[in-house]
Amino acid sequence: MDFKDIRITVIGAGIGGLAVAYLLQRFGAQVTVLEQAEEISEVGAGLQVTPNGVAVLQEMGLADDLAWCSQRARAVVLRHHREGREVLRLDLDQYAHDLRYYFVHRADLINLLADAVRRSGAQVRLLQKVNSVVPGVRPTVQLANGAKCCADLVIGADGLHSRVRPVLNAAGAPKFTGQVAWRATVPNRFDLPAEAQVFMGPGRHLVAYPLKDGSLVNLVAAQERRQWAEESWSLGDDPENLRQAFAMFGGLAAEMLADVRDVKLWGLFRHPVAQVWGRDGVALLGDAAHPTLPFMAQGANMALEDAYALADCLSAADDLEAGLAAYQARRQSRATKVVEAANGNAWKYHLRAPLSWPAHQILRVAGALAPQKMVSQFDWIYRHDETAR
Repeated sequence: MDFKDIRITVIGAGIGGLAVAYLLQRFGAQVTVLEQAEEISEVGAGLQVTPNGVAVLQEMGLADDLAWCSQRARAVVLRHHREGREVLRLDLDQYAHDLRYYFVHRADLINLLADAVRRSGAQVRLLQKVNSVVPGVRPTVQLANGAKCCADLVIGADGLHSRVRPVLNAAGAPKFTGQVAWRATVPNRFDLPAEAQVFMGPGRHLVAYPLKDGSLVNLVAAQERRQWAEESWSLGDDPENLRQAFAMFGGLAAEMLADVRDVKLWGLFRHPVAQVWGRDGVALLGDAAHPTLPFMAQGANMALEDAYALADCLSAADDLEAGLAAYQARRQSRATKVVEAANGNAWKYHLRAPLSWPAHQILRVAGALAPQKMVSQFDWIYRHDETAR
């Protein structure tokens, strides 16, 4: 499809929205990004960019920039919660040396993408809160300030509470998973290496890895609980609540939790993958199409994959509607499989006695006898290259 004179409006200046804006502008479209915040920023902490996400950034010419502002992951280490003794080490340097995994601060990745979008010539309009989207041959975006803007294509990259998703899909009630998660950063006074440390305890686990130049540690702590917690990335909580929930954790885990001064809490909910991803001049990508739990670290990576696939499908199609249909056909089954994998992964870190001891022994034996197999069990996620299709 010839993108000349094609006007595209992207709603949301997050990872997926900025990536698709850059890619489509590069193809020759006239792209405008609408962001409701007063600046392009990210309130989150750390994330993992796995090889499937790196592949997209490589094609965008941004992989080297990512390497400069992040930590390259060397291993994933599973540990017992009480003393922190090692249960299993997944050595990425030895058994996945051809792949690149990075720990990066969300703000650094957002800044990297925002700079690329600005250089591309795409427009970014801040303080643009969207009220509604009307699909059609020339879809219309209605803003909260009363203004309207029209485009040939409107892309909803507006996250978990998307205003665009209900335009294409019936409303569905999210289901509370019975789990909540805290996130925080603390100074890396522990000389934590470039490894993801996973401390496994009864009904809860803690993940820690370094960010930036190694001076910060990102913490994500998940706990099973019956009480509902708000589904928000920015709900503050008292650090003492976190420490109390993880009071049985000792060693390094306890030291890191003791340093937490500011923490965010969010409830973890399952959402169905959207039935319709694109139609009548409107498309969805990232969490707007397929919100995922954090237990496979794939939220940002799937948004990057979506962004590349959408741009690629549109460029190869005869018209917009054909491109949108191809995009959904290309992405829906993979996204569903990844979401299901994340849904089923958390319990492995939350085993209680008497199951935890034999399970940890099995992990130790498997790690000793078949380390390559243990590292490669999720190759279907990490070795996937959306840009090679």
